[in-house]
Amino acid sequence: MELVFKILLIIHITAGSIGLFTGTMNIIRKKGDQLHKKVGVFFFYGMLINGFSGLLMSLIHNNQFLLIIAVFSIYMASTGQRYLSLKQLNKGQKPQTIDWILSSAMLIFGVGFLLFGGYLVFHKNYFGTVLLVFGMISVLMVLQDFKNYQGKNPIKNFWLLVHIQRMIGGYIAATTAFLVVNNTILPSVVAWLLPTVILTPLILKWSRKYKIV
Repeated sequence: MELVFKILLIIHITAGSIGLFTGTMNIIRKKGDQLHKKVGVFFFYGMLINGFSGLLMSLIHNNQFLLIIAVFSIYMASTGQRYLSLKQLNKGQKPQTIDWILSSAMLIFGVGFLLFGGYLVFHKNYFGTVLLVFGMISVLMVLQDFKNYQGKNPIKNFWLLVHIQRMIGGYIAATTAFLVVNNTILPSVVAWLLPTVILTPLILKWSRKYKIV
């Protein structure tokens, strides 16, 4: 089993590095051109492979850190990519089974994060704060999904905004993992939440910039 873990670790690190590199490229350069789309494909598969390898590793070693990052990586990358194929939800298009599976699974994990986070905080383990933050974000995103799946989003290009939000969210997951693993200075809770605090304003900025009502 340890050999399997080591192989998964190599895959995980390689895919995560690809995700970090390509994600940084697409954040700092022009949006929407052909290079952006090509780089985005590498980011998507990098994050997806990183997520699934991390999920398997978390099960082998019962690692909560890997589990949280893996779940977010898979959900963010998958739904971010899926919304590019869901542009007509406001015009009668129906989400596919995979869309419901992704959102429902994230809802289950999100509620689990909230419950376990509350339990930890109650017992004065303040890592529970991290779980509460990630759990709240999870539930809010899933509620957004369910609203979009019913064609109730009044924003014309909602799919683009969600794509941007989820892909940056995937990048936040990647940078969080990198920071937490390599952190030797910051308090653990700060290391976990710092990428979210720093990068969330970019989500708000670009959502306002590209929003079409």
